[in-house]
Amino acid sequence: MNNKILKWATLTGILLILLLIVSIFSFFWGTVNIPAGKIGEIISKGRADTRFVILFDIRLPRILLAFAIGGALSLAGVILQGMFRNPLVEPYTLGISGGAALGVCLNIVLRMQNILGVFSLPVLGFIGGICVITLVYILSIKQDILRIQGLLLCGVMLSFICSSLIMLIMAISRAEDLHGIIFWIMGSLEQPNWLLIKAALGMSIFGLMAAYIFCFDLNAFSLGEEEALHLGINVEKSKRLLFILTSLLTGFSVSIAGIIGFVGLIVPHFMRLLIGNDHRVLLITSFLSGAIFLIFCDTLARTIIAPMEFPVGVITGILGGSLFIYTFTRKLC
Repeated sequence: MNNKILKWATLTGILLILLLIVSIFSFFWGTVNIPAGKIGEIISKGRADTRFVILFDIRLPRILLAFAIGGALSLAGVILQGMFRNPLVEPYTLGISGGAALGVCLNIVLRMQNILGVFSLPVLGFIGGICVITLVYILSIKQDILRIQGLLLCGVMLSFICSSLIMLIMAISRAEDLHGIIFWIMGSLEQPNWLLIKAALGMSIFGLMAAYIFCFDLNAFSLGEEEALHLGINVEKSKRLLFILTSLLTGFSVSIAGIIGFVGLIVPHFMRLLIGNDHRVLLITSFLSGAIFLIFCDTLARTIIAPMEFPVGVITGILGGSLFIYTFTRKLC
């Protein structure tokens, strides 16, 4: 037991060090490379120095947002994979991303930003995601029992419906609206509003603490619902609360940063292969790994073709998909 705890502590410590290294690298490296030794001089000059604006108004918000979104999506992926006992389930499977994307598309086309201002995209995106997930919940519950497989099927079907409606909106949209919709759908961490960044950080940290309350429930779910019930777990209550938690984490993430694929799928999958299915360590390691992965991908997105920028969802899709295929083929060999 002591050896296991030591292994978990060592791995968590390594991930924390990696998170610090990647964050520092992302902070100082970019289109304008700023030596770390100049940080004292830059801070002393304040906003009179252009480098201060680059570091603290552009790069730092992106790093913090990548930490929050990457951690939240990975955490949601861990919980859903534990509930469904399926390593291929991800947060977007339940249709949350489709609902949020549909809400954002309507926001752009209807010019809701003229009413709600800078909060129009996250507000409409969050409302869209919550509406879809509520519908999925209503369709999947029967006689006060939340059917997990019905939840998955309804989520997939509603996601397809939302995707079709989005394509319809795109087909009849004006060129400037179409560009905004496409760029948002591909994901971006370019969010200058500190209130939203703080909200994302608060939501992700809250999600991590709340998920730990259910770590033993998730371990029991890996044995099957009947076994979990025999172990004294209130299965239906746990499923509902976990479903609500993952919906909030995913809906909030998508509404702020758009659809950033593969983070909630590939990171939990890799961590399960590395350390097993014990959620006492899997939750925190997946959270940290998701944050590291997204910070790294965002750094690549803004530097590969600088001064232009890739949507971060493109980078996560390419890297995540390639890693998944490589791992899958290696396991078959």
